[in-house]
Amino acid sequence: MTTVGVRRSRRLGRGGIRRLVPLAAVATAGALLLSACGGSDSGSGGTSKSLTFWISTVPGQDAGWKKMVAQYKKETGVKVKLVNIPYDGYDAKLRNSAQANSLPDVASVPKVDPIWANKLIDLKSIANKKSNKINGNFVAKDSSGKVLAIPSDITASGMFINKSLFEKAGVDYPTSPDKTWTWSEFIKAADEVREKTNAKYSLTFDPSPSRLRAMVYEMGGKYVQADDSGKFSVDAATKKAVNTFVGWNDDKTMPKSVWTSEADPSAMFQSGDVVAYWSGVWQVAAYAESITKFEWASVPTPAEPVQASDVNSGGLTVGFNNNGDAAAAAEKFLSWLYEPANYQALCEASGFLPVETGLNPKYPFKSEAAQAAFKLYNESIPLYDPVSGYFNTAQTGWALKGKTLTEDPTTTELGKAINGQQSADKALENIVAGYNQQVGG
Repeated sequence: MTTVGVRRSRRLGRGGIRRLVPLAAVATAGALLLSACGGSDSGSGGTSKSLTFWISTVPGQDAGWKKMVAQYKKETGVKVKLVNIPYDGYDAKLRNSAQANSLPDVASVPKVDPIWANKLIDLKSIANKKSNKINGNFVAKDSSGKVLAIPSDITASGMFINKSLFEKAGVDYPTSPDKTWTWSEFIKAADEVREKTNAKYSLTFDPSPSRLRAMVYEMGGKYVQADDSGKFSVDAATKKAVNTFVGWNDDKTMPKSVWTSEADPSAMFQSGDVVAYWSGVWQVAAYAESITKFEWASVPTPAEPVQASDVNSGGLTVGFNNNGDAAAAAEKFLSWLYEPANYQALCEASGFLPVETGLNPKYPFKSEAAQAAFKLYNESIPLYDPVSGYFNTAQTGWALKGKTLTEDPTTTELGKAINGQQSADKALENIVAGYNQQVGG
């Protein structure tokens, strides 16, 4: 069966770059892992007093999980053995464990895999519990409505501005998602700031399909979506938005080099010569420390007219149905974990954006800009249109069918359009063809 892939979690991905590993080595690694970490020989799951929980993150970024398993033991007496597994080979280890009937009881995974999807506990009672206020747009379900996974946290696209340049130019900007601006108003303001301050560019824009999807959603389009037969297409609003985006790449409003030559948009913004940067929430932690030569701020995402973003899961929390006692214990632990007070503690310790609404996490940032940025995201996400979770949800559906969008053609095809090698409409035709070929039908 095809290995199914969904978005690689940035958090999980920080552990290293995927490498091709000989099958024999994978098998050996899998066997070693089963010996070292497997559920069946670790005493996990057999009683309600012991659980095994697999995660994959770089050392130091597991603080929240450590805190919560310690708290759970203190409150209930149940020991949750936390096993941090390197990202490379994590998928193979889960598959090997499924085939050996030795899955952990709970795990944080980057994606749902059809090889073990039928062993998952239905988390509907947790996801639908009113007091948890879990945003259902971002929960992974199968076609029957079974809740396969709940995000441990979510990520979103967002706008960063050089606050110092805006103030120098005397140009206002919105500070509340309730009173945001349109993309047209934003570009007009950014161009005015560039001209008044002699900045080099108005905007840099991650060369990312996710970032483009967010912009298209906000301009009323649905980007590339499939109908009931699985055939992909684009709507008129998407065509208009993509044509507008290509037109912005004029080496004034936006540099052509980011989407055509892999120039680093973040480095450009951090140089202080760019007015704004369209990127993701994960930049906040880095900018809290790295930007010292000017003041920056996160501002509300534009809405023209749709208030949206492209929201993904930082990680997916799942429970495995190993046996009756273990499954009950795993569900009880996850139910406890997603209680608002406990989940907020996890978010605060790990720097997560919560999938639950109504929380007010206190993050350990010293930077006022970083604190304000997270506050803004937490206020904005509940306002986002459901289209914001379309791609995240679609990936689970593709995965359950054994399909994966191995290579999103968006960046390559739009790079050609920006270079004048083809029209924006032709680029969209090629992007749709790529989707139909990989995950259509």
